[in-house]
Amino acid sequence: MQSFTMALRSIGANKMRSVLTMLGIIIGVMALVVLVSLVSGTTDSVTGAVSDLGTSLVTVTVSNDKGKPIRLPDLTTWMTQEPEIGSIAARTSTSVVGKYGSKYKTVTLYGTTPSYYDIQGLQLSMGRWLGAADQDNRTYVCVLNQAAAEKLVGYTDCVGEKITLSGVEFTVIGVLKENTQSLTYALTSGMLMAYVPYSSLIRLTDTVSPNVTTFYLSAAEGTTVDAAADAMEKILMERFDEDEDAFEVDASNMLEDALNTVTSALSILLGGIAGISLVVGGIGIMNIMMVTVTERTREIGIRKAIGASRGNILTQFLMEAVVLCMMGCGLGIFLSWAILQVVSTITASAGLSFRLDMGVVGLAVAFCFAIGVIFGLYPANKAAKMKPIDALHYGG
Repeated sequence: MQSFTMALRSIGANKMRSVLTMLGIIIGVMALVVLVSLVSGTTDSVTGAVSDLGTSLVTVTVSNDKGKPIRLPDLTTWMTQEPEIGSIAARTSTSVVGKYGSKYKTVTLYGTTPSYYDIQGLQLSMGRWLGAADQDNRTYVCVLNQAAAEKLVGYTDCVGEKITLSGVEFTVIGVLKENTQSLTYALTSGMLMAYVPYSSLIRLTDTVSPNVTTFYLSAAEGTTVDAAADAMEKILMERFDEDEDAFEVDASNMLEDALNTVTSALSILLGGIAGISLVVGGIGIMNIMMVTVTERTREIGIRKAIGASRGNILTQFLMEAVVLCMMGCGLGIFLSWAILQVVSTITASAGLSFRLDMGVVGLAVAFCFAIGVIFGLYPANKAAKMKPIDALHYGG
């Protein structure tokens, strides 16, 4: 306890030097805690967004149909012949000019099929989704997202209103509910989007091919997403002459696994960089402690002359190094918390939230304590080994 009190007194006697010495530790702790916590928070949000797509979602992209284009009836056939596949929905898109009254806005127009709603886990705030009759009859009806309803029509309660898309009049039959807590919302926030029957979009513009190049499927009840993905891959391998480069099949859990692998590697990398900065801070503490020992040589001689043991001197200077490190660590953790609070406030509208990763905080505390001991041991040992006569006659 006496060593701790003397350490605080010594640190307080040289406030500016102590603060500058702790600065390296503070910056290192902030780098470690803030960077890893940001990666952790972002990972949670992205993983949540991927999960929101549905745990049984498979995305299929065809890059080369090898002269055997996929059409909507093909999807229906595959769904009925493969028990692992629950539902299939095609999707294509284009950018068009939307008009309501005297207002003109650029709208991203998606052509899709009725099952897309359930596969993607969409929700309506009002109205209805696209139906089989809309698809079969190539009806000019649309479902808007809230941004399109608000910015193009002017209000969200717009079911039954007529809007013009690419020069053709469409009837609004529904408005989607926005999931403000998902990363998908953050990435598409502000975009004006309208969903129309796949057949209607093909009828509307020549820029959209009737060939299906992107579609989504869900696993049948009681079937895993991997089984559904394998069944789809088998079908496409047969269709495209065993050319696995002609298409890509991505299951949602594969995306999550890949994401976790990348973010884990990123956390280790950033943690390593922050760890190096902490080591640099530790070297700074060792240098300052060496200067302190030199400046207090006569004090060491007097203490030894009146009976202080080598262990007492060693403990005192080692305690100073450890206290400096732990004070810097405490300040670094507090500033990290403050930074994360500010960042969370700024990104709250995007559904991102960041908090202190207590595992990383614990690691930072342990690392700082170890640095204090390791880099304080040499100066403390140097002070403890001084002979009283030499210390008392030191003229530095």
